[in-house]
Amino acid sequence: MTNSYWHSETITIAEKPRGFHLITDTVRDALPQIADLEVGLLHLWLQHTSAGLTINENADPSVRSDLEAWFNHTVKEDTAYFTHTFEGSDDMPAHIKSSLLGCEVTIPVANGTLQLGTWQGIVLAEHRNHGGNRRIIATLQGRLG
Repeated sequence: MTNSYWHSETITIAEKPRGFHLITDTVRDALPQIADLEVGLLHLWLQHTSAGLTINENADPSVRSDLEAWFNHTVKEDTAYFTHTFEGSDDMPAHIKSSLLGCEVTIPVANGTLQLGTWQGIVLAEHRNHGGNRRIIATLQGRLG
């Protein structure tokens, strides 16, 4: 590809409370280079095993609270057969939730804009009570405009 472009950096997300958090603006603000691409892809890779990334509703926060409620109902804490509990009762459930959701998303870029749908946003799912800061490796590739 002629005029190809690659950029990678780590985005640190400050500690968030347990739940689903819209981080689209944080990602956009950290990557002004998106505006330079005519066409490309943004790949986000979360470097943690007790949180997740997804694309979901960006307007109504009740969707994010309902997602949290469903995950907590589906993967219960204090489950008797969990043995990985060294870091607390939310430890193993957080790993399961992370595996269900995944730790990466890829978003197309066109004409300097993330091609998210009207009601889509990038969501960080924090599955721990005290997960700490979260690191996302952002890799941007494409053709410069």
